[in-house]
Order: sequence, then C-alpha cells, then structure tokens
Amino acid sequence: MAGARFLVSGRVQGVFYRASTREQALALGLAGYAANLPDGGVEVVVVGSDSAIDALERWLWEGPAAARVETVVRDACDAGELQGFHTR
Repeated sequence: MAGARFLVSGRVQGVFYRASTREQALALGLAGYAANLPDGGVEVVVVGSDSAIDALERWLWEGPAAARVETVVRDACDAGELQGFHTR
C-alpha cells in the first residue's frame, strides 16, 4: 500500500473540509486522518492504492463548496497500518 501526506492551505478550517475529506477518502477506499493545523491549514495522511490517492489529491484541490484552497503539497510517507478514516 502506498502512503501520502498532504498539507492543504487556504480557507480550509470551519468549512467542513475535514469531514468532507473523510467522506471522499472512505468512498475511495483510503484509510488515514485529516487534522487541523495551528497555522489554519489541514494535514491529510492516507494509505491505499496509488490511483485512489491520486483521486483524493484532485479532490483536495476543490474541497467542499465553502473552501478556498490555495495550495496542496504532497509528500510520500510511510503511514503504517492505518484503519478507517478519522478527523482530529
């Protein structure tokens, strides 16, 4: 399984970004988490197939309707054995 860490910036807190990311990730069969960061961004860590991670990355650029995404930075990571998808 592949793993990826995304750092998303812009208007992504207080707009259901994490909850919407959870829905998308679960629909794509990904495990991981989405967490608010002190700087106003969101960190998303996922494990799953490369194609599902690529699809989530495309969605992260859009986010929910109220979000205004400015950047999405992707790094490969070894996220280990994550199960389910959680918000923090």
